[in-house]
Amino acid sequence: MMPPRKPRIIKRPRGRKPLPPLQFSLPLPYGAVLRDGGVQFVVYSRSATTIRVLLYDGVDAAEPAEVITLDPSRDRWGDIWSVMVPGLVPGQLYHLQADGPFDPEHGQRFDGGAPLIDPYAKALAGEFVIAPSGRLVPPKCVVIDDTFDWRGDRHLRRGLADTIIYEMHVKGFTASPTSGVTHPGTYRGVVEKIPYLQSLGVTAVELMPVHEFASAMPLADGGVRTNYWGYDPLAFFAPHRGYAADTSPGGQVHEFKEMVRALHAAGIEVILDVVFNHTAEGNHLGPTLSLKGLENRVYYMLGDGGATYRNYTGCGNTINGNHPVVREMIFLCLRNWVHNYHIDGFRFDLASVLSRDRNGDLQPNPPVVEVITEDPALADTKIIAEAWDAAGAYQVGSFARLRWAEWNGRYRDDVRRYWRGDFAQTGHLATRLAGSSDLYGDDERQPCHSINFVTSHDGFTLSDLVSYREKHNEVNGEGNRDGDNNNFSENYGVEGPTHRPEVESLRRRQVRNMLATLLLSQGVPMMLAGDEFRRTQQGNNNAWCQDNEVSWFDWTLIDQHADLVRFTRELIRFRRGNPTLRRRTFLEGAAVTEARMPDVAWFAPSGDPIDWHLANGGLTCFLTAPPRDRLLAGNNLEAGGIEGVARHVLLLTHAGSTPETFVLPRNDQIRKLPWRLFIDTSRASPDDILPEGKRPAIDPTQPMVIVDRSLVCLVADAGPEARVRVAGARR
Repeated sequence: MMPPRKPRIIKRPRGRKPLPPLQFSLPLPYGAVLRDGGVQFVVYSRSATTIRVLLYDGVDAAEPAEVITLDPSRDRWGDIWSVMVPGLVPGQLYHLQADGPFDPEHGQRFDGGAPLIDPYAKALAGEFVIAPSGRLVPPKCVVIDDTFDWRGDRHLRRGLADTIIYEMHVKGFTASPTSGVTHPGTYRGVVEKIPYLQSLGVTAVELMPVHEFASAMPLADGGVRTNYWGYDPLAFFAPHRGYAADTSPGGQVHEFKEMVRALHAAGIEVILDVVFNHTAEGNHLGPTLSLKGLENRVYYMLGDGGATYRNYTGCGNTINGNHPVVREMIFLCLRNWVHNYHIDGFRFDLASVLSRDRNGDLQPNPPVVEVITEDPALADTKIIAEAWDAAGAYQVGSFARLRWAEWNGRYRDDVRRYWRGDFAQTGHLATRLAGSSDLYGDDERQPCHSINFVTSHDGFTLSDLVSYREKHNEVNGEGNRDGDNNNFSENYGVEGPTHRPEVESLRRRQVRNMLATLLLSQGVPMMLAGDEFRRTQQGNNNAWCQDNEVSWFDWTLIDQHADLVRFTRELIRFRRGNPTLRRRTFLEGAAVTEARMPDVAWFAPSGDPIDWHLANGGLTCFLTAPPRDRLLAGNNLEAGGIEGVARHVLLLTHAGSTPETFVLPRNDQIRKLPWRLFIDTSRASPDDILPEGKRPAIDPTQPMVIVDRSLVCLVADAGPEARVRVAGARR
């Protein structure tokens, strides 16, 4: 039997009550874990010679009140260091510290004087400070009690095909004084604006990074580096403290859970944008804040024998996601968000990094991707990849199989180019409208594996897309060299804001054209928050550092562009009520005959079947309202969540610069349907989109003159047999 332990305290301020004797501890789980009577600290390090836990009495404390040194002979289990400290309670502040070899040429960067963030910390408190020595000291970790009254909340489990995603920034959503909320820029501010989200009809919010990140990092020259977007991770398991109205240590944990609970109560799922590709520690010149000081050679991809960092992210370093230790950290982190915070899904930033092995080579079946795909604890979550990285990997359509959906960058580019009027884009538009079967029509995937978007946080807003030919990122301080130069945008005669009515009228149509295209396509639509009221970033297509009015919502625009908000709401209502637009299987095209109505048929403006070699700008798309059995066919991944009345849809798009006469398809099967006008983007509000009961009948034998760059949508009832409702959705 081992003798009783004695506390290993190397520093204790005079007059402070000593800690009780340290107790026997277990090697798992990682992090700071509450146990009866104390806290167990568990950390991984293969090469450390000593691990210390620094305990602080306050957020602003410059020095630790207690320093506990772990004994390698007693407190190390393989490569896991663990110590149980009695007497500690939730809210305890701490850092880690590690001694070990400092050999940068071979990838070892231990710094025994550096306070470190616990990679498994559940919350951080305080800010970065620069110590008198010049060392950058990170925020302190917080011991958290995860107890929370969820009031019966569970994941909503809405089918992915029935999802409408709204990408938004937690702070920017309510930071502006125009938001009128009590707690601007916070999780509570989001809760206050839930009625607005409900009024739009979106079914999920995709939150830009909310795990802890370096929002304001002091620089050696006295300046501060601002990261508004949040793509600068510090602690993957912890909600960002800067978005909490409750500034007490750990208060963000409870407040974040309250936000998720409230969104679920409103029928809105929560998807997190997670950044498992790099950290805020940067390259060899960056600070030692966490992973560098614990096991640099394991956590990062290194080159030149370990002397340099492989940079597939454009941010200085790359997480070594396919190392078993890092892979374990990633899936434990995902489980934490799903089961401790009731998160419904994840969008993986620069996900192609996860396809790279330890040498940076792309793998066909990356272990970390397979772990996420098959993890039974994540079975109810939505999994979405940004299927590219900053080093040239572009895996849209080929990132993974089965559960993984993808941000469809091809959809974005093809829709932009078609409506801009680029040559020979009609066939590309048809492919995207039909669900991108060229990308997802194999490997047992479905149209819902295509996350369709025209705009996102990364690039122009929709209003700026039709108002600027060039990016205008001068305020970012990089001489307008940052940001993508290939935006497929157009200003239609004036760069930026204008009072010229003919230019503004065309921009108005183009905004509606692209919103309608997005919400009438097969696949899953993702809107950029604020596009529904023409939010502008003044031509900035890379506003990552603009924590100000450039990026924040201006809520006065909702009234200024109330007609566009209404247009968007009616579009979403129509999509949610018409399963024809949310097919679980790819469309089957064929000639329309008396015996069979195909899923989809394509026609030229003349009303004849289209010749794709001649098509250039004008397109008619006929979507058949499928019977119930066809609607549910192949629905192996989504056991329900389908409801509404399936309606036939006839979509006429015209991207040309002069008016075009369209003849409805020359087919009796189509012409005999009771067509009614739903959308005409050339008309002034409220006639640009017409609600149920106010849609005029259309004579299918009469030609329709469609003005330049316009979209018209007709709908026809398919009868009561097209009404469907199936409960029990998943993924």
